[in-house]
Amino acid sequence: MRAAMAAPLAHIDTWIFDLDNTLYPAHSPLFPQIDARMGLYIQRLLNVDAIEAHRIQKELYHSHGMTLPGLMALHNVDPHEFLAQVHDVDIEVLRPHPELGDLISRLPGRKYIFTNADAPYANRVLERLGLTDVFDALHDIHALDYVPKPQAPAYERLCRALDIRPDGAIFFEDMARNLAPAKAIGMTTVWIANGSEQGPGSGTDHIDYTITDLAEFLAEVLTTLESA
Repeated sequence: MRAAMAAPLAHIDTWIFDLDNTLYPAHSPLFPQIDARMGLYIQRLLNVDAIEAHRIQKELYHSHGMTLPGLMALHNVDPHEFLAQVHDVDIEVLRPHPELGDLISRLPGRKYIFTNADAPYANRVLERLGLTDVFDALHDIHALDYVPKPQAPAYERLCRALDIRPDGAIFFEDMARNLAPAKAIGMTTVWIANGSEQGPGSGTDHIDYTITDLAEFLAEVLTTLESA
């Protein structure tokens, strides 16, 4: 983990967090449930087997940023129906993390969730983690008009909607590729290298901090900021 010194982060007044595999460990058995339900949805929609559904799912993920916009564009899928089905998962597999909530609450400034998921699912996750009252707002895939991270318009729409000044914002993500557009508009970026993806791939110039434990990093940041 790169050291979190007070001076580089003293200007931050907006703290932006991804949801899945960021606010809870990537090894938690939650996102695999969503991935499996996406596969089942595609099997039923297109009448294909599991192998072909997996291929289609990953192809759409890489070509459209996530599976949903691809299905909407190519197969006229209703986003609300799709999200309701793929997010019908067991949230109880997550362990509450009130300590993380305390750390985020102590951060100076505004705190936001920026997710490619939808608000009903995100709120269920936050409630389970004990983070319900921690964030000022949640910007979901509906608010993004189904243009997801890492497409540049998603970040521009986020900043317009929540009146965010990018050079005063820091963004936490487990997907390194989702940090590149944030860095391009002036945000400070933190990659949570927790195993949810293999690595940055195209270099690390868009990553300011690489960490493995969010709570540990935030505790260090608060120590340096509060003692400055």
